[in-house]
Amino acid sequence: MANGQWYPPEWPDRIRALADGTLTPVVPRRAATVLLLKDTPAGPAVHMLRRRASMAFAGGAYAYPGGGVDPRDDDHHVRWAGPTRAWWAERLGMEEGDEMGAQAIVCAAVRETYEEAGVLLAGTGPDTVVGDTSGDDWEADRLALVAHELSFAEFLDRRGLVLRSDLLGAWTRWITPEFESRRYDTWFFAAALPEGQRTRDLSTEADRTVWTRPAEAAAGYDRGELLMMPPTITTLRQLLPYGTAAEALAAAPDRDLTPVLARARLLDGRVELSWPGHDEFTKHVPAAPGPRGGAA
Repeated sequence: MANGQWYPPEWPDRIRALADGTLTPVVPRRAATVLLLKDTPAGPAVHMLRRRASMAFAGGAYAYPGGGVDPRDDDHHVRWAGPTRAWWAERLGMEEGDEMGAQAIVCAAVRETYEEAGVLLAGTGPDTVVGDTSGDDWEADRLALVAHELSFAEFLDRRGLVLRSDLLGAWTRWITPEFESRRYDTWFFAAALPEGQRTRDLSTEADRTVWTRPAEAAAGYDRGELLMMPPTITTLRQLLPYGTAAEALAAAPDRDLTPVLARARLLDGRVELSWPGHDEFTKHVPAAPGPRGGAA
């Protein structure tokens, strides 16, 4: 392996099945993930976690805090601050009028960051952010969220808080390839670590968490030492030009959110797997069944 690209051994067979029409794509589930940033003397660092090797999807790969939209994330009672839901619907490329869908994605980004990293993008008003959230009472609420015993709307009400949607910057959007059995339509957001808060190793799906500079993580990927999915290494490299977290967030409003979706097609007797606009991830798979995991 020349780099750390995550490439499951079952993909070739599934790609061939998609190409010959015997595989019906799974409808992707909406999801959100957050590139949580903090400034260091050497430039911004990003918070990453390593998924447990036992995980069915991307086991052993480095990723960001995030996960699927919860059915209650579109609760009409979510206390809200920042750009309106209508603004977010347009920014995220939702169908006209799907304000609750936009809220659910933003809510999932904030909720998952709290559940998996202990960082909460919320405050008592539109100009405040909570401080330390590591106390026992906070932890009890976090565990209730993880267990789906408490909705995020109920959590905010209980705490007298509003979700600070203005602390998020929509960064990019990737959709899991059609041949994958677990598919996600994922919006990536950038956010700065609020003053007074700190990340904690909380995710049950991860066995390691790190703060790392994007250049260092990308170099580890290039050496084949860090395993990552295409959107993860791509977003890391997209952070390289920025000298501070604020600079990255300032660039977010101009980012293109056109979804990136892998394509698989038959070409000269082989199946070509490609991500439009990202040629480095192109793979070629024999059209006829071959050795398990046989990608060139």
